[in-house]
Amino acid sequence: MNNFVVNADLSQRCVVDGNTLAWQPSPSPLVHRRILERNGAEVARATSIVRYDAGATFHAHLHALGEEILVLDGTFSDEFGDYGPGTYLKNPSGSSHAPFSQSGCTLFVKLRHLAPDDSERVVVHTHQSPWFRGMVDGLTVLPLSEFGTSHTAMVRWAPGTYFNPHQHYGGEEVYVVDGVFSDEHGRYTQGSWIRSPHLSQHKPFSVEGCLILVKTGHLLE
Repeated sequence: MNNFVVNADLSQRCVVDGNTLAWQPSPSPLVHRRILERNGAEVARATSIVRYDAGATFHAHLHALGEEILVLDGTFSDEFGDYGPGTYLKNPSGSSHAPFSQSGCTLFVKLRHLAPDDSERVVVHTHQSPWFRGMVDGLTVLPLSEFGTSHTAMVRWAPGTYFNPHQHYGGEEVYVVDGVFSDEHGRYTQGSWIRSPHLSQHKPFSVEGCLILVKTGHLLE
C-alpha cells in the first residue's frame, strides 16, 4: 500500500458508517480492512475494521506505537492465546506477535495510537468482567486501559439514558458496537465511528440503548 491518507486531520470532527465502506486488501490474502482513518503506508497510524477469513494468518510484526483490538465476532488468536467475542487487547509499544484466526473473526483495530513509554499489555474479557455504575442512571462502564491523559472503556447505555453536556479534553473517539448512540449532532447506528477533536463538546444520549467503545484524551496533538 502506498502512502494512504483518509480522515487524518485530528482537529476535525469525523463520522463514518463503517458498514458502508468497501473491504480493502492487506498483506495477507485472507485478511481485509475497512479503513476508518489512516495516515501512512503499510506501517501507519490507523483505525480500521479488520476481517480475518477462516484460516487467515498474518506475518509476525512489531507494534512500534502499540495496538488496541476489540474482537467483534469470532475468535482471534496469536502465539499468546485465543480471544473470543468481546475481548479487548492492548499490545504495547515495542511488542510483536503473529496473529491468525482458525474459524474467522472481525475486529476493531487501532494502530500507533499509544505512547512510546506505555509498556502495559492488557487483556480484558468484557463479557466476564465486572461493570461499574456510571455517572448517571442507566450508564454502566468497564474501564479497559489508561495511560497519561488517554482512557479506553466500554460503556453500556440503557434505553432512555441521557448524559450531561461536557467538553472533551484531548478529544473523544466512539465506536458503536451495538444499538444506537446519539447526540445533538446526529444518530449513530451499529458500526458507526465518531471522532471528536480536542475541546469539542456535546450532549450524548441513547433512546434505544447501545454499547460503545470509548477512547478519550489521545488527540491532543
